[in-house]
Amino acid sequence: MSTDLEKAIVLRNLGKYKDSSLLLVKLAEEFPLNPVIHYHCAWSFDVLGEESKAVSHYEKAIELGLPESDLPGAILGLGSTYRTLGEYEKSKMVFEKGISQFPANRAIQVFYSMTLHNLGQHSEAMEMLLKCVAETSDDPEVLQYKKAITFYADKLDEIFDKD
Repeated sequence: MSTDLEKAIVLRNLGKYKDSSLLLVKLAEEFPLNPVIHYHCAWSFDVLGEESKAVSHYEKAIELGLPESDLPGAILGLGSTYRTLGEYEKSKMVFEKGISQFPANRAIQVFYSMTLHNLGQHSEAMEMLLKCVAETSDDPEVLQYKKAITFYADKLDEIFDKD
């Protein structure tokens, strides 16, 4: 099994997405209780643009107890897939759970901000993005204004002294 899984990952990395996906679907049928296989199967559907087929595999991978090393990627994948399918509330729930489990994972926060945008929560989305930029950027021009960016992140709609 592990050599077939490795082969599927190599195929995906080589851009042979369909071949990789076919092998992963076969592996998921042979080993239905393997969370890592379901995770890679979901990932393969995502890269093929077949998001609706990815959902059940992401859910299964998480439900079966995906290793901690792969769990943030599966949470991000599931939340993002729900978002692209227009399932914004489901996406929000997945990302909120992911943020509580992995509070330092900036990628989850960035994708969560996209979901917040889709839900019309623009201020919250911008706040999260601005904080991510301020706290992770190594760009000297951004760093020069880090304190101001962080200060204004949750005050975008405030009007300050006009005098």
